[in-house]
Amino acid sequence: MSSTQDSQGKLYLVPAPLDFGCAVQAPLQDVMPLRTIKVAAQLSSWICENAKSTRAYLKRINELQPLSTVLQSLQIQELPREVHKKGDHAGNFDARPLLAAALKGQDIGLVSEAGMPAIADPGSSVVRAAHDLGLQVVPLTGPMSLMLALAASGLNGQNFAFVGYLPQDGGERSQRIRELESLALKTGQTQLFIETPYRNAALLQALLQTLQQNTRLALSCGLTMDNGWSRSALTSAWKRDRPDAPLDLPTVFCIGR
Repeated sequence: MSSTQDSQGKLYLVPAPLDFGCAVQAPLQDVMPLRTIKVAAQLSSWICENAKSTRAYLKRINELQPLSTVLQSLQIQELPREVHKKGDHAGNFDARPLLAAALKGQDIGLVSEAGMPAIADPGSSVVRAAHDLGLQVVPLTGPMSLMLALAASGLNGQNFAFVGYLPQDGGERSQRIRELESLALKTGQTQLFIETPYRNAALLQALLQTLQQNTRLALSCGLTMDNGWSRSALTSAWKRDRPDAPLDLPTVFCIGR
């Protein structure tokens, strides 16, 4: 490590619990490693999607590991709204100004509302800027819904792709499902995608109407939560026996062979 890096702060990628927006939250100590909690408690500067939800997360951390800086004195910077909507790579957003404190020797935490920042969430522009500025980037361990769902799916974990959200329009969504299914069946590449919880039931119905009978469909719903569940079965089996389980929780959908 260079002497310059020694004098600069680090960018910590801090995972958050997967229960954002859920009525019932899992005990933090059950889903977050102790080291991650301890590191987060020492950080006084943050970059996030939403300051309000970040403060709520830090309050939960404070109950287990007292914060080194009182909550009201923390420096919390939000990523611009356009980064949320268009993604970090859709424009020319320059995240370097957000990292000014690190250039002065202060460690910074990057956090999303759930899971690992920059994975299916904003934040990659900040990570890229940190590398360009010569800052050390330190990813911390914690829950990642995509990897947990893939592991629970029984589908190909050696070749997979996350494709984000599917179109909301019914015709476009069915076309996209057929495209992803064709790719999965042809190459063996597992396709992972997500939806806003209140649209989960509609997406599942579209999948059952569109997928071939022998395509395997896997859902992981409410991961790390007490009422969470995972199921992997052929489309034909889903149609015969659709689980009577909650679908209004964060869910990862997977299709493959």
